[in-house]
Amino acid sequence: MEELETINKWLGGHRITILGLKHFIKAGKKLSVCEIGCGGGDNLKALYQYAQKKDIEIEMIGIDIKKECIDYAKENCASIPKVNWICSDYRHALLPSRPDIIFSSLFCHHFSDEGVVEILNWMKENSRIGFFVNDLHRHPFAYYSIKWLTAMFSRSYLVINDAPLSVQRGFSRQELDNIIRRILNSDSEWTCNLYWKWAFRWLMIFYKNDPSPWHD
Repeated sequence: MEELETINKWLGGHRITILGLKHFIKAGKKLSVCEIGCGGGDNLKALYQYAQKKDIEIEMIGIDIKKECIDYAKENCASIPKVNWICSDYRHALLPSRPDIIFSSLFCHHFSDEGVVEILNWMKENSRIGFFVNDLHRHPFAYYSIKWLTAMFSRSYLVINDAPLSVQRGFSRQELDNIIRRILNSDSEWTCNLYWKWAFRWLMIFYKNDPSPWHD
């Protein structure tokens, strides 16, 4: 989990997660944010640090099915106030209240297309103003680059094995377009923006249509 935080930091993962949050920010707004598949909590920590710089009051929820991840996240984010850690399958998590924003990072590629549709529909039903996904673009350059980088610099056999495998399980543009159509399904209340970001990431932002849209 320490190495995953380093990868997220240096390969732009945290920057993309912050871009997802920025879409929903209004000046002086108080936000509640929930991450499913939160792992070691590094994404929530990055969002909190950004919110502090921008004087945004933020409350956070981290959900992960693995107790080891939640235990590590509590230590990793011990200095951050107002975080509710929930050890549960996201589908069965008892949310204290409906979050403004729900997001996932490097989570959806672990599931089949049907599983991803289920995740996004859950986010849609449980978020108050919108949700976003930060995940991987399946591409040969990304695969061989991360395979070489982790072989050279990683001390974790899990990272060495899982990082290239995660890229293999990433998404093409057409696959995401098909998933987005299934989620929106002629629902005029919602809109989705899909962006490609370096290094080989997709950022999907779903938001409720509003006369005063949420963006930075």
